[in-house]
Amino acid sequence: MWYGVLCGLTAGAFWGMIFVMPRWLAEFSPLELALGRYLAYGLITLLLLMPRLAGLLRRVTRADCLVLLRHALAGNVVYYLLLSTGVQLAGVAPASLIIGLLPLSVTLHGRRDHGALPPHQLAWPLLMVAAGIVCINLDVFAHAAAQHTPWPTVALGMLCAFGALLCWTWYAVDNARFLKRNPRFSGAEWAGLYGISTGIVALLLAAVAITSGTAFAGAASGAGADTGAGVARDWLRFWCVVSVVALGASVIGNQLWNLASRRVPITLSGQLLLFETLFGLLYGFLWQRQAPRLLEWLAIVLLIAGVAASVWLHAGARQREDVDRCGASAS
Repeated sequence: MWYGVLCGLTAGAFWGMIFVMPRWLAEFSPLELALGRYLAYGLITLLLLMPRLAGLLRRVTRADCLVLLRHALAGNVVYYLLLSTGVQLAGVAPASLIIGLLPLSVTLHGRRDHGALPPHQLAWPLLMVAAGIVCINLDVFAHAAAQHTPWPTVALGMLCAFGALLCWTWYAVDNARFLKRNPRFSGAEWAGLYGISTGIVALLLAAVAITSGTAFAGAASGAGADTGAGVARDWLRFWCVVSVVALGASVIGNQLWNLASRRVPITLSGQLLLFETLFGLLYGFLWQRQAPRLLEWLAIVLLIAGVAASVWLHAGARQREDVDRCGASAS
């Protein structure tokens, strides 16, 4: 289990890259960033799996293809498009407040799985996590510029962000359950197949976007498309950045997450998602060259304490199970 926790922490370190990618490529729309990243993700995984792709594909059933398709949509493409639309319509703070509930939603959704602790035993870690999320968002609200946006637009944006929350919650639990039920695929193999399927979906969506012209991109990206229209855009830099992010956050990060999902209970894997938030904050501070403010420091401490307490509770439960199993064998 501790190896799984380490893999989850490292996956969060790679996933944190996606928070600074829009700042590196501010002249490109969210749809362009998503499709570029997932096209690069699919191509990189295809090249990595090429030597053993034929043998791997022979083991893939039609049911596996359906799982890969729904995971590619829910865990990557649809999730990111809903999130980016929510940010465009409702703003960063409301969308981040909703997405920040991922650790809680994954923990509660996977509460009936084997090895999962009941929610009442995780009350204090979950309360610390919730308090940390509140502190982060209070700081965002306190320092954000006032936005005069119509309520229907904000409501639609928050609905999109809530849809993104549901997408990734369902994906995280369903992916963990699939890996536990199907040991015939290693974490690396399943991550590779996941990357290829995501690349295929992104390729189809890119074809639709090109066929539809600027109307499709503008509807999805809002102000980002206008920004890109008036600024000279460096496509070589674009492909270099999205390829680095695809390799780190998607290829390596997803493989590490699959290793973690197979080794830790789902109630704990939900808490490990906080490392993505923490590393995203760290990279953001480094990019802006500023130190965390008081509420941000408090949020970081609460989040780390919540995850540490959850790990400690799961480790104690696992140790008690091992003692009971040894006692039963001895008798």
